[in-house]
Amino acid sequence: MAELYHPPVKRSVEIAGHKTSISLEPLFWDMLKAAAEAEGVPVNAIVAQIDVERIAAETPPGLAGAIRLWLVSKLAEQQSSEG
Repeated sequence: MAELYHPPVKRSVEIAGHKTSISLEPLFWDMLKAAAEAEGVPVNAIVAQIDVERIAAETPPGLAGAIRLWLVSKLAEQQSSEG
């Protein structure tokens, strides 16, 4: 697991055939990778799914913020189903 307090790391992802860079803290990159593995899809596919959902929102956040929110939402869902 990544160090908790670490500055964002920029990585390239491809969404709908277009490359873009996203800056996320290593903890979120680790969580995103784990989510992709759990769903059996590449990280790019998860990011593309999040991008579609965020664009459809009434007030869409930036992509990095949307990824963080999506990951925290998934974590909360897991915790509520366990408890």
